[in-house]
Amino acid sequence: MCNRGMAHARTVAIAAGALVGFAAVTVAARATLARQAAIARRRIGKPLGEDALDADRVWQRRRDGEPIDLLLLGDSIAAGLGAEHRKDTLGGRIAKGLAKRLHRPVRLRTAAIVGAESSALAQQLDDLPAGYRPDIAIIVVGGNDVTHRVPVAESARHLSDAVGRLRQRGASVVVGTCPDLGALRPVPQPLRSLGSRQSRVLAAAQAAAAEAAGAQAVSLRTAVGHIFISQPDEMFSLDRFHPSALGYRRTAEALLPAVLAALSERTP
Repeated sequence: MCNRGMAHARTVAIAAGALVGFAAVTVAARATLARQAAIARRRIGKPLGEDALDADRVWQRRRDGEPIDLLLLGDSIAAGLGAEHRKDTLGGRIAKGLAKRLHRPVRLRTAAIVGAESSALAQQLDDLPAGYRPDIAIIVVGGNDVTHRVPVAESARHLSDAVGRLRQRGASVVVGTCPDLGALRPVPQPLRSLGSRQSRVLAAAQAAAAEAAGAQAVSLRTAVGHIFISQPDEMFSLDRFHPSALGYRRTAEALLPAVLAALSERTP
């Protein structure tokens, strides 16, 4: 064999060896992450069950004026899982905050479902009454997309479609982007770091998609992520995965300015 042929053969052999080595590392890494995911599921469990409190009602009913219609869509955070009282759910917190600042009652409707991915937003909208026209809709979703490894582009597309449909109903829309999963201490390393990185990527894509579709986006990682990381005992509920009453309070406070701004744009 000529020298050129021998060099080519060596190059192919080296490349093949590198690929085999990379494949072995990849398989080992996947196995490690799978084991860590199983550990996280065991640590977290389901001590809260799978049903959030029903907080749907007219809040601050005695205030003057027609109620503001507030809609919550998304996953367990939007549904308020982890709150022990309906006033402490995300919807209850925001409804009370809106009523206090706008001096009007607020009618809350929660379509969010525990465990939902972004793909579930379409069904949540389908299940609304045909004539329902919310004044303001809040979407919080994305954590389950990360844990279930849904492609970012697919998640962003579902979010964009939901925002578009809400805008067609005449609603102003605020999106709370995917929280930083790096705050979840029951999740071991390096899986926690991977989740943190993936949640940041998804949050950025969500913000771009939401704003392009006509919504206001709020980065929950930037607004409250550091508090969940520095004060986990106070900010997380019993399962150390979903927010506590204080966690929902801080999240509502982060979203409320954007909600008020979105509603003010509707005012003639």
